Amino acid sequence: MSQPVLIAGGGPTGLLLAAELALAGVEAIVLEKSTERLEASAGMALHGRSLEILEQRGVRDRIRAESIFTWPRTPFAFIWLDVDAVDPREHTFAHPQWRTERLLEERARELGADIRLGHEVVGFTQDADGVRVRVRTPQGEQELTGSYLVGADGPSSTVRELAGIGFSGDGKTYRGVLGDVEPASDSHEAFSGGLTEEGVFGALPLRPDVLRLMTIEFGVEPPGDDVPVTEDELREAVERVTGKAPDIRRTEFLARFGGRTRLADRYREGRVLLAGDAAHVLFISGTQGLNTGLHDAVNLGWKLAAEINGWAPAGLLDSYEAERRPVGEQVTRHARAQMALMHPLHRAAPLRTMFEEIAGIPAVNEYLLKLPTATGYPLPRPDGEERAPHPLLGRPVPGAALTGSGHATLAEPLRGGRGVLLDLSGGAADLSAAAGWSARVDLVTADTAEGIDAPALLIRPDGHVAWVDAPEGDPAGLRHALGLWFGAGA
Repeated sequence: MSQPVLIAGGGPTGLLLAAELALAGVEAIVLEKSTERLEASAGMALHGRSLEILEQRGVRDRIRAESIFTWPRTPFAFIWLDVDAVDPREHTFAHPQWRTERLLEERARELGADIRLGHEVVGFTQDADGVRVRVRTPQGEQELTGSYLVGADGPSSTVRELAGIGFSGDGKTYRGVLGDVEPASDSHEAFSGGLTEEGVFGALPLRPDVLRLMTIEFGVEPPGDDVPVTEDELREAVERVTGKAPDIRRTEFLARFGGRTRLADRYREGRVLLAGDAAHVLFISGTQGLNTGLHDAVNLGWKLAAEINGWAPAGLLDSYEAERRPVGEQVTRHARAQMALMHPLHRAAPLRTMFEEIAGIPAVNEYLLKLPTATGYPLPRPDGEERAPHPLLGRPVPGAALTGSGHATLAEPLRGGRGVLLDLSGGAADLSAAAGWSARVDLVTADTAEGIDAPALLIRPDGHVAWVDAPEGDPAGLRHALGLWFGAGA
């Protein structure tokens, strides 16, 4: 048996990656330094694109049972965008991150992943055969051996630092504090908030007697992780931003966030890879950090499993960085642009007024909502191919309703974490080349797939379209795509 993949960090990215590996038959061990799971978290939402991933793995039904609802507004630099103008795939949904983590941990454990709380990576060495990782545990320090080590251990990633991977950051820094509190009176305003010269303030009712207070102050660094957050810190931050200190009777949860928007110089160093906040830290806005991390995990999972299971074609694992780091560059630009539009407010005000008018143009509104999440990869194509690429090529396949198939939607056949060849041609398409890849690619036939105008599609395990058949047929292109993404055929 191969050695396990060791994953530092048991947040959403690490847990989804563990589930992806276990789904492919690869042993995964998650090393999470916290000793317990709190029923509270800073993150309060889940993006529609993340729900697509969870739909493709059969987890979304568990979320539906938890009264998820669409977030009424989405901001860009505290300029509100019209979410009703776009598809629900671009919406943000209210769902606390701790609940997402709980569901992902349940799924990973069901598939056989080993989740170890109170285990912190403190060192490692690597060679051509694997990695040896030193772990601090409640019983003392121990060494684990694995085939690969994935750092999903957050902004202050120990794995990234020990691997010698630079973490470039520029633009403004900021400090944020939040607290779930019981106000001493009912004089607060529900869903209040705003942007001031001093920063950002928001108040969000969580329950009838509990309010989330949050501040963001620009141009200041947050203290280190070893400095505890206090109620006085929250109260003083609210007063600096709004001019009035809140009257708090009781505090349930406190958290701090902030720093600079940063992007790892590379996502791989030998047998060490980065994902989630260890690879990119973003200005807090619209669940983009969580969304990006989950997409990192689903992109990396099947490729790493293919490498360990011995069928990966040359360069498959390197395509993780080639595809995901440009996405990291895109979302960090998006984050920095928002900060530039907010601080200093007296200088940004004229630009904000003009930008708000521009954002009201439907095409611009749609662009801003899709920019950080609607990810497509520029996939390689056969040499000499002259036809223009199909609009779906390289993009996430829509969760289309199917007719004339054993599946209700296109998400269902992806639940096994394998490739899918979708035949919509009524048997007319020449898909005979796929016979040699039946161990890794499932053939699914249907009469129609809502919104898809092609005779056939090849879909990677991460839900991205790897090949689209031409109206006149393209068996050579299919064989090329199968070999490129699924290795040598039988």
